Amino acid sequence: MNITVSGLADLDQAAVSVLDFAAGAKFFIFEGDMGAGKTTFIKSLCRALGVNEVVSSPTFSIVNEYHSEEKIIYHFDFYRIKSIREAYDIGYEEYFYSDNICLIEWPEKIAELLPEEYIKVSISTISPTERLLSISKI
Repeated sequence: MNITVSGLADLDQAAVSVLDFAAGAKFFIFEGDMGAGKTTFIKSLCRALGVNEVVSSPTFSIVNEYHSEEKIIYHFDFYRIKSIREAYDIGYEEYFYSDNICLIEWPEKIAELLPEEYIKVSISTISPTERLLSISKI
């Protein structure tokens, strides 16, 4: 599935469409160049999941935890890890296999740890305000 986002105002509807496509899947990876809008889109996705707290990039903490009325959402940013060992050190298994929602930025840094099935969201920059979201089930 492909979604063209023409500006920030389109993100919330795109997030709802991605969740509909995911059909209850709980593991999402986000690919895209630096500045493509991964964290910005994750903010909209969290709103669609019912998160009312501030959603921010976990670049330095590696993982942030958010809560909605019914769900726990783990948001990972593996950009700064230097080795796969760091993912083990934070106890990635407890998060990934917790039956909670996991949102992963920079998944290529931990590719060997990804579960067999997940939703892949690739974000491509078309223009300064326009993005193409390519969503697939793996």
